[in-house]
Amino acid sequence: MEHPATDRRPRPSSEVTKCLPCIPPPLPPSIGLVGFGAFGRLIARHLAPHARLTIHDPYLPAGLIAAQAGPEAVAADLRHVAACPVVILATPVARLGEAVRALAPHLRPGTLVVDVGSVKTEPAAILAAGLPADVEILATHPLFGPQSAGDGIRGLKIAVCPIRGRGAFRAAAFLRRGLGLDVILTTPEAHDRAMASVQGLTHLIAKVLVAMEPLPTRMTTRSFDLLMQAVGMVRDDAPDVFHAIERANPHAAQVRQRFFALAGQLDAELAGEAVPAAPVRLAS
Repeated sequence: MEHPATDRRPRPSSEVTKCLPCIPPPLPPSIGLVGFGAFGRLIARHLAPHARLTIHDPYLPAGLIAAQAGPEAVAADLRHVAACPVVILATPVARLGEAVRALAPHLRPGTLVVDVGSVKTEPAAILAAGLPADVEILATHPLFGPQSAGDGIRGLKIAVCPIRGRGAFRAAAFLRRGLGLDVILTTPEAHDRAMASVQGLTHLIAKVLVAMEPLPTRMTTRSFDLLMQAVGMVRDDAPDVFHAIERANPHAAQVRQRFFALAGQLDAELAGEAVPAAPVRLAS
């Protein structure tokens, strides 16, 4: 008879099952989230299957956060959020400096801090100046929102600007492989130059069209329907989103001025064409 320690015969499945509780399952990664507005809730919904979330929003009661974030998420104070190895700042751009000042004293060395604002030059500078030198930084801009992500986020685009540390590249790999996002590596400057046209013009035109409502809804062309669909994607964005896109982007004013100049030029040309021609004398 073999000694139990040297018996290598397969054990019945019931014996294996009894041994499983002895091996603790690996804990999912922990992510802190500061800000639980519309975009913060979108982040929480898509990260919940991948990580344990610790959420803080100074403007919302903890009970409301806990009720909306799901059973695996925890509403906590800023100190507990800062203890997570990854912290996402889902705050308006105008409040990012305030959030960084409050968070910085509690962060541990090696923590990765991520922002998700609509502009990147100013936030990247705020993060680099306000966070400890031993904290890693990734500036991102998901190029979608709650409206455009209604059918899921797989295949949607996200701009990623590594600012400090190697953790930024690991995070980018997760965004691509774990969430299925189309990751665009760029710089804050290149991002803001592109977004001055991409977002600046979209939101500007949408604002004007919303102000012109009611507009026709039945007798329309396909191109008009698509235009109004684009308006619908941004019409419910918070005012601070429009402010960040049009005011915090250092290149938006130049694009806006060129747009209005060209629109004014076209209006003048059309007005000139509309001048009635001199009456034609009929031969007697």
